[in-house]
Amino acid sequence: MSLKSKMPFQVWLLTLSAFAIGMAEFVIAGVLPQVADSLRVTEGQAGGLITAYALAIVIGGPILTLWLARFEKRAVLIGLMALFIAGNLIAAFTSSYSVLLVSRVIAGLTQGPFFGIGAVVAMKLVSDKLAGQAVGQMFAGLTLANVLGVPAGTWIGNTFGWNMTFLFISALGLLTAVTIAAFVPVQGRDGAAPSIRGQLGAFRDRNLLASLAITALGWVGFMTFYGYFAPVAERVAGFSASDLTWVLVIVGLGLLVGNTLGGWTADANLRLSLILWPAAMIVSLIVVGLVAPFKWPFLAAAFVFGAASFANVPPMQMRVMKYGTAAPELAATANISAFNLANALGGMIGGAVVDSAFGASAIPYAAAILPLAALIFILTQERGGGFVPVERTSHRTASLKSLGAEQLSPLSC
Repeated sequence: MSLKSKMPFQVWLLTLSAFAIGMAEFVIAGVLPQVADSLRVTEGQAGGLITAYALAIVIGGPILTLWLARFEKRAVLIGLMALFIAGNLIAAFTSSYSVLLVSRVIAGLTQGPFFGIGAVVAMKLVSDKLAGQAVGQMFAGLTLANVLGVPAGTWIGNTFGWNMTFLFISALGLLTAVTIAAFVPVQGRDGAAPSIRGQLGAFRDRNLLASLAITALGWVGFMTFYGYFAPVAERVAGFSASDLTWVLVIVGLGLLVGNTLGGWTADANLRLSLILWPAAMIVSLIVVGLVAPFKWPFLAAAFVFGAASFANVPPMQMRVMKYGTAAPELAATANISAFNLANALGGMIGGAVVDSAFGASAIPYAAAILPLAALIFILTQERGGGFVPVERTSHRTASLKSLGAEQLSPLSC
């Protein structure tokens, strides 16, 4: 049997890499109060660490990806992991908010290029019929980062201090860098890449631009609430800091369920899925706000919020891929930037609310505002109605669909 006829060990190494990077991105949600107390800043200022990481992905990711495309891919992956390790080591050993902010930018710069180039490597490691599954397998690391990594990082932070969380992430990064160097084969160079001007021409399609706007507006609600989940859970719902580990596991399971549901519904009817899940997320946020003073109803509502939020990821990605066929790789990268622009904006909104007179109890309601605008915008774009199946005309289409559906599943996200 050919090595490319089954999922090779090297793809699992890329999954572990995605897990480490995803954990670095989202773990702030679990250790936010500890970081704020330790650095003597407000929780809103600590939330700036979320915004800094996301903006590094939005701005630096596409630029780095274009520049790194000329180099051998395995060497690029190792170099990116080295930069990722450096950023997290700085975070592990600093007691300065400004230095921590810079460390988040350094770590964030690696995410977009690593996932974009890593996806290409994953596809080359398997046969054509497994290419989509290989990419999905790699990006599953982002989902696992939310289900297992964030709770684990929260437990480490609560037990040993938040700096140790970043030291643990650095160790994961070192493990993946060493194993990539040892086991991933050198990648041959591809032919000439499409011109930058030709790829940018895809953005003349207004439907593609509208799809990116839907992602950016619709996803803001997730990070507005999830990024400040700890203050809401502790101060409003009454959970202790030590409870956050298992509470975040339950919310993470909701993310996993939602990603699966979103994929099913997007395959069946993309238009309906684009309308259904933003509406469900808005309703879940309002319910979270209403039941927040009560522990167990809050936990149930937070689980539903996780499911409704991540159910948005596949249809949002698939709409972008539908209208981005002229430059599918660039379109997918632009959508990751749109997700992270939403993460940055959500961090700012949540930070402003938690530091205001309204406090943590108002965060779920604030989180629902921009998704409501997104839902109205979706309705104007999808008013044609009818059944909208996803095309399955070629292996390339299937592979790109898998790439789009998994990139943030968290995760992207």
